Amino acid sequence: MKGRKKKPLPSYIGDEEFLSIMKFVPKQHHRLAFILGYSSGLRVSEVVNLKKEDIDLKSKRIFIKEAKGGKDRVVPLPKRFPASYLKLLPLKCGARALQMKFRLSVKKAGIKREDLHFHSLRHSFAVRCMEKGIPLNQIQVMLGHESISTTSVYLKINPKDALDNYEKLW
Repeated sequence: MKGRKKKPLPSYIGDEEFLSIMKFVPKQHHRLAFILGYSSGLRVSEVVNLKKEDIDLKSKRIFIKEAKGGKDRVVPLPKRFPASYLKLLPLKCGARALQMKFRLSVKKAGIKREDLHFHSLRHSFAVRCMEKGIPLNQIQVMLGHESISTTSVYLKINPKDALDNYEKLW
């Protein structure tokens, strides 16, 4: 029987894997890009287009202008974001270079997973938000998803939280 191909679940990494990867990222601008993907859920194109004035250190916010779909959004800035990173913006590398550097860093870290790519950092942000109990609709807003069904794929990755919440009913 023919049908639609089953879409694979988004690939993501945990904190330990992320830290292992970061050990093999010596250049500060690459480190900044990976941190923004992992800790704020930015797309590679959003990282590349980020400017100093898009970051508000006081309110700990990043203003993403004209994201995918042409919409603006606000995302959280990582808690321990060094002010010195601002001088690295805008980044002096393109999206393809960041994607290649991420794959190389994964390989150097000895992580044997072909499914990992820069966008996996964004998926990891979403999974971590779910693990921390952030409501799905708030994750949707931070990721800039038009539809909640796009965000709901992360429920399939970590069904434990849904089961834990179900247990609270009884």
